[in-house]
Amino acid sequence: MKAAMFNTTGGPEVLRYDEIADPAVRPGGVLLEVRAIGIQGGDLINRREGQGLDRPHVVGYQASGVVREVGEGVTSVSPGQRVVAMMMKGSHAELASVTARKVWALPDTVSFEDAAALPVEFGTASDCLFEFGHLSPGETVLVQAGSGGVGLAAIQLAKAAGATVLTTSVAADGREERLLALGADHVVDYTQVDVVAEVLRLTDGRGADLVVDPIGGRTLEGSIAALAYRGRISWIGNAGRDVDPPKVWPLMEKNGALTAVFFAMEQSRQPQRTYDLIADLIARVGTGELKAVLDRSFALSDAAEAHRYVETGVAFGRVLMIP
Repeated sequence: MKAAMFNTTGGPEVLRYDEIADPAVRPGGVLLEVRAIGIQGGDLINRREGQGLDRPHVVGYQASGVVREVGEGVTSVSPGQRVVAMMMKGSHAELASVTARKVWALPDTVSFEDAAALPVEFGTASDCLFEFGHLSPGETVLVQAGSGGVGLAAIQLAKAAGATVLTTSVAADGREERLLALGADHVVDYTQVDVVAEVLRLTDGRGADLVVDPIGGRTLEGSIAALAYRGRISWIGNAGRDVDPPKVWPLMEKNGALTAVFFAMEQSRQPQRTYDLIADLIARVGTGELKAVLDRSFALSDAAEAHRYVETGVAFGRVLMIP
């Protein structure tokens, strides 16, 4: 099979598109013919700085496709079925060998492209809002980086739950209109205004009850400053790549809560809950209640260029690769 792989970590240029041996189906597993690959932030991190990886390494957490073969003991899906899968590695290829515990059947109304932008994005956003964020109807949510995959999912889920949704993004290029159409009540353009001051203005000085923050660093410090008294923050990463750790002491003055949310770890500890959660979210996309937001697609042979594009931070929604 063809795959995008690397022998040494580094920038997008380390990726090369080449022939590699087909993976084998394992007991309790599924062999997937990949149709669409959703590039995740974790894919970029592993490519840049992953440690203890096999060589050559095929990176990638999420892909959709068709089941080619099932391993011993698998009854949840069957050959020929349309599915989406999560994995610890291997999505950047024509075939992927994955555990059946992280494979979900797709309704006919969900395309391969949309499916490749669903489990990580909506599962993470849901846990940030509800399982760990304890969101209640009528509360105000601030979603940092609203144009990213998790941010766009969080906006939709929070609005559907009856929250007032504020989000940060660049407002130009039609982004503000698109974010408002997806459920945001206010878009705070961080390039034009002070985010903390604007959030406090929009909430009459109270601040946000819950903040979803995938950026970390200095942005996390702003999330704390924009938080209401006894508010909560769901922190899910360091996309801003700040070297210095954020100063979190001001959270004490608000008796606030900061929860680190790592959806992959929750899947390993709570497999049935998270499996059922993703199945429900896929069904909601299938009915049109929720929407997967896609930016653009690249050929898998252009994986280096696709990674380079994602790292510019200009995408609105998920960037895909097609084998």
